Amino acid sequence: MILIFFGPPGAGKGTQARLISKELNIVHLSTGDVLRDQLINESKLSIELQKIIDSGQLASDKIINQIVSKRIEQKDCKKGFIFDGYPRTLSQAYFINDYFIKNNLSFDYFIDFKLDEVSIIKRITSRALVESRPDDSDEVIKTRLEEYYKETKPVLDYYKKQYSSIYQTIDGSQEIQKINSFLLRLLTKTWFK
Repeated sequence: MILIFFGPPGAGKGTQARLISKELNIVHLSTGDVLRDQLINESKLSIELQKIIDSGQLASDKIINQIVSKRIEQKDCKKGFIFDGYPRTLSQAYFINDYFIKNNLSFDYFIDFKLDEVSIIKRITSRALVESRPDDSDEVIKTRLEEYYKETKPVLDYYKKQYSSIYQTIDGSQEIQKINSFLLRLLTKTWFK
């Protein structure tokens, strides 16, 4: 099973991806985790990524695409995986679609977590207090949201148009367990067809 979880920061996609990956025994591929794992490896790609990070720049779509495609070729992804935070741009979406076509892979579901901005800010700032994350200030959150809507909204529109039959919207304001139960029913119904 191959899934993509979309949603602005704080909408609950990471939480659900972690739960679903355990429950369905598939890999949770958070872009941040995948990049951090790449840095641990001693490779040409990890050296290039470290230079970019050290310079304060963001990794290009080309580098992220390389890292993600190498990651999904690993044995633990054969049973399935959840993309969490990827693809973030249209360039990444086009790349992964081509990659899937060439490698005879297909998506099972696109899950889009929706949550209003006020709730997002409230949720992330309370999480920042609990987890002592000073980078989650109101200003930073608003910037991240602007980037999400500017970069990822076109990706959502693209997938919604291309794959409307497997595109599902979720109200991220619901309780974690309620969302999780809904997702498990939806996904296991698909899995065991």
